[in-house]
Amino acid sequence: MSRAPRQPPRWYVISLRPSGEHAPLRRLASQYGGGLIALSPWRLRTRDDADTRAALDRALAATRALATSPAAARALRELRPDWRASPTQRWYAVGAGTAAALAAAGIAQVRWPRRMDSEGLLDLPELQDLRGEDFALLSAPGGRGLIEPALRARGARVIRADVYERVAQAPSRAQAQRLCALEAPALLALSSGEALQRLLAQLPDAAGAALRRARVSAASPRLAELARGLGFADVAVADGPLPEQLLADGLRPTP
Repeated sequence: MSRAPRQPPRWYVISLRPSGEHAPLRRLASQYGGGLIALSPWRLRTRDDADTRAALDRALAATRALATSPAAARALRELRPDWRASPTQRWYAVGAGTAAALAAAGIAQVRWPRRMDSEGLLDLPELQDLRGEDFALLSAPGGRGLIEPALRARGARVIRADVYERVAQAPSRAQAQRLCALEAPALLALSSGEALQRLLAQLPDAAGAALRRARVSAASPRLAELARGLGFADVAVADGPLPEQLLADGLRPTP
């Protein structure tokens, strides 16, 4: 029995997520007749060395702590699998995905903002006055550059532990050619300004120009402003960074 020919996608999602983390966007786009183009500017790796473990131990003694991403929470679980939070310690996450990863690491009570980005986190009422408090920041070198200086300006003694790192990887020639050959509308799901800047620096000129023709769905007003500054003309602000929020404009039932 012969199969009917597969229909090409009616639209595409361009994902800048780290290598191996495109599946949620791919599944959701596929349900609505879309395809996915994965353009990872890096992969993530836990930093497992004595200095990182020592920095993490100092951070985990703080009265408050923030994991900036699910990767930070996963690194905590890998590096200190038997560690348990104190009942008086307060934990924060930028979004629901990181909160879920912290729960998997044994930290059930986590606060995160309705608006799941750096600005939303910093708007939480309990983070306005941090004078005299030790505040742990579990993160990676670079990224989330707004949070640490804001915490320090509010009086916190920030104890930073860079528990994972981004390992750069350049897009392949085939990926660049695929961008140039797109014939269907494309939606760029933008949740990291650093990822977009790094990708544009790596792409050939023609592929960069093709990428700039995509509609941008930005996870925050700050990211939307960045995209416009980088030459994107069609930019919208999504309700947040979750796949269904970033892809809202593209979620149209397939006839």
